[in-house]
Amino acid sequence: MRKWYEFYISSGLEIEKVQQLVGRIPWGHNVLIISKVESIEEAMFYINKTIENNWSRAVLAHQVDLDFYNRSGKATTNFPDTLPTPQSELAIETLKDPYKFDFLTLSEKALEKDIEEQLVNHITSFLLELGGGFSFVGRQVPIKIDEEDFYIDLLFYHIKLKCYVVVELKSVKFRAEYAGKMNLYLSAVDDLMKSDSENSTIGLLLCKSKSEVIAEYALRGTTQPIGVAEYEIVNSIPADLRPELPTIEEIEKELAITMNKNISSDSE
Repeated sequence: MRKWYEFYISSGLEIEKVQQLVGRIPWGHNVLIISKVESIEEAMFYINKTIENNWSRAVLAHQVDLDFYNRSGKATTNFPDTLPTPQSELAIETLKDPYKFDFLTLSEKALEKDIEEQLVNHITSFLLELGGGFSFVGRQVPIKIDEEDFYIDLLFYHIKLKCYVVVELKSVKFRAEYAGKMNLYLSAVDDLMKSDSENSTIGLLLCKSKSEVIAEYALRGTTQPIGVAEYEIVNSIPADLRPELPTIEEIEKELAITMNKNISSDSE
């Protein structure tokens, strides 16, 4: 209680206003926040997000550990130029950079189809990383344009933004031509799927890495709202334990030796 009081009183905020806000989340959440965050602004961010998304203490701890505060709203986008002000501000806040996939069991050089498959297999964790308001629609969603078939990697619907969100995965660095193809997908979804009461479809290009300058130039001339962000496949194994674990090559070699021994035994 003393630490809580000293943390907030040092900010110069009126303690009554602070009490009104923090009183809306459980005491355990409050203790976790003041124990892990460094600033009042960050604390207020997590309090508001907890209230907004009804986070459990475990989910809150997960978001703090993955530094949600410093990633929120950091994706490179053209939203101010392609969306009306109320929607563009919410859309910018919705996207983060980088996205951290700590729930995947993949190597850093995983192929796009492998990442996509595991994201769907771990859709609950993926939705948590995307943030509140996302609803999963489908994977490899087909759209037909002038008798030619195209397939959207992942399609979501955002309840607060009232729009479809097209997510395309790239296992390499962002390239300017990706924006052109995304522009095609968004135009098609707007024409073929969205209703008159829904807002413009938003695109999110998730790439292994990106150049901010190239991404900004690529998005500047597009007419559809697109965001570009990086993703990280986070290895949840502690660094000090990794040297003790066998590599994939070592496991495969050991399996081959074991199988050969079994075959020899059977032949005898």
